[in-house]
Amino acid sequence: MGRLVDGFGRRFRYLRLSLTEVCNFRCTYCLPDGFRKTGPLDFISPLEAERVVRAFADMGVGKVRLTGGEPSVRRDLTHIIARTSAVPGVDKVCITTNGWNLQRQIDGWHEAGLTNLNVSIDSLDPEGFRRITGHDRLGSVIAGLDRALERGMPAVKVNGVLLRDTAASGFDAFAEFVRERPVAVRFIELMRTGDNAEFFADQHVPGAVLTDWLATRGWTRRERELDDGPAVEFVHPDYAGRIGLIAPYAPGFCDSCNRLRVTARGQLRLCLFGELGVNLKDLLEKDEPEALRARIVAALAGKPAGHRLHEANSGDTRQLAQFGG
Repeated sequence: MGRLVDGFGRRFRYLRLSLTEVCNFRCTYCLPDGFRKTGPLDFISPLEAERVVRAFADMGVGKVRLTGGEPSVRRDLTHIIARTSAVPGVDKVCITTNGWNLQRQIDGWHEAGLTNLNVSIDSLDPEGFRRITGHDRLGSVIAGLDRALERGMPAVKVNGVLLRDTAASGFDAFAEFVRERPVAVRFIELMRTGDNAEFFADQHVPGAVLTDWLATRGWTRRERELDDGPAVEFVHPDYAGRIGLIAPYAPGFCDSCNRLRVTARGQLRLCLFGELGVNLKDLLEKDEPEALRARIVAALAGKPAGHRLHEANSGDTRQLAQFGG
């Protein structure tokens, strides 16, 4: 089978597959008013999810991340994990979750074939966590994460959005969090979307506030692996875990892009902050693998060199839950 390469020579080994637009958190930077239904909830089925994963795996993708919204609002998530992990060529099955169901479900997810876990934790202060997410569940989320570590899951990561209100106080707490835990904590620079312009103006801080903090404390940069996401990670000999940064406003951020996205409605997104998408749903419903692969390859000709966030242009992305972040 052919490999997925765009017009700029970037090879794609990593698929982010959204399973739903629904999220049960009300994070200040994404869905401060909670999820609001804007159309039928006719999201991708387990069979369609398997078909799209198989198409990408046939073209060299070995890492699949299941996202949302919040993927665990789907009762069939464990089934989808199992179908994904059974696809030949897929060696990493990941989810990104807010942790709502993590403590109750992690055992089943792992047994179904989950290899990588990303948990969103924006603050280790219980009140700060409640203020950002709208829920007082920090203890349960951390318990679920620790259970994943107990099971020996090889890749457990924490995602936290870098906010002006929590940056300075949060770094020390997260460093202590990874002192004994082999976890990668990655801070994501706040991105402007269609719905958060005022919040962005108030809360955005550059990623340099973190990298400067790390440099003064002896953390050094870790080499990237081929199918890594966009994070730059740092290590320290006194800590079991790592701390990283995802900085979409940094120069050259898009140069090493290695991931493509399929939305919960079966649209191929060439860029998170692009316009529209390429419909795959009709081919997923009919099970036409050759035509599906051909449409994906043809679409890559339209992938842009990079996003336009520097121009305050986030495409048609209203909020990150819409397309899976």
